[in-house]
Amino acid sequence: MREEIQKIKEDTLAQLTKLTSSEELQELKVRVMGKKGSLTSLLKQMGQLSAEERPKMGQIVNELRTQLEDAWDKKWREFEKNALESRLREERIDISLPGYSLPQGHQHPLSKVIEEIEDIFMGMGFTIAEGPEIETDYYNFEALNLPKDHPARDMQDTFFITEDILLRTQTSPVQIRTMEKQRPQLPVKIIAPGKVFRNDDDATHSPMFHQVEGLLVDKGVRMSDLKGLLLYFSRQMFGESREIRLRPSFFPFTEPSAEVDVSCMLCGGAGCRLCKGTGWIEILGAGMVHPHVLEMGGYNPKEVTGFAFGMGVERIAMLKYGIEDMRLLFDNDIRFLEQF
Repeated sequence: MREEIQKIKEDTLAQLTKLTSSEELQELKVRVMGKKGSLTSLLKQMGQLSAEERPKMGQIVNELRTQLEDAWDKKWREFEKNALESRLREERIDISLPGYSLPQGHQHPLSKVIEEIEDIFMGMGFTIAEGPEIETDYYNFEALNLPKDHPARDMQDTFFITEDILLRTQTSPVQIRTMEKQRPQLPVKIIAPGKVFRNDDDATHSPMFHQVEGLLVDKGVRMSDLKGLLLYFSRQMFGESREIRLRPSFFPFTEPSAEVDVSCMLCGGAGCRLCKGTGWIEILGAGMVHPHVLEMGGYNPKEVTGFAFGMGVERIAMLKYGIEDMRLLFDNDIRFLEQF
């Protein structure tokens, strides 16, 4: 029996060195230690041994079993390691290759222009004020010196929710709300950027668009101060060689009022297609705050004066970037936005 045990040991260890897969290893283990395996068959013959030989042979068989199990475990770990290394080689990611880059986003031209306008006026000491987009008739019209029968109240121009609630048609209500909060403190020096709404839609108009309005109320404020401020703004926005002119106009909330033109940035004032041969392009409206509006805001028009101005952001952007159709600003076409 000792010879048979030794033969099983030598044959099994020799075969282990030739195995190439975990499947072959499992088959060998079954042939040796399975129910019908060679070592199991040998153990069944133990009963034929004498009482003295049986413990000795039992110890030898157990030592062989332990030795073979250690050898199988070692071989099994070797196969697992080789399988893992093979998988890592097959699934290897070559980090030396460039990755997939995400496309770079672009800031919307309207956002760029609003930020530029804010930077210019904040540099002159203005602060930014905001107000609700859903307004009352009082703040949108009455407090701004627009009576009940004013054309701006036409249902075809204004989005009314009820007789007294509407979508604001301008950011001017922010001026009244700010004066009410700040009175009697001076100066009141704000710009009010934001969305406004009017029932209009074509190549140069949109039902929703953006405005920036400005207000300065203090003692001794003059029309010349307004002109100097708007000249500085125009040169910062459109170039240092720009000039401006003020044309008499009418706005219910300012008196006197003016339309403000800037010298054409394309021809420099000589006359071209952009300025329709005049050399000038209208950019905003402005004027001295009407005494009634000052009173509605809580200030005495005999003690203080002020000026106000308002511009459409879309118009400024179209002039600055040479955009001919306002609808391009709202189409969200990547090909268009990538230019900015």
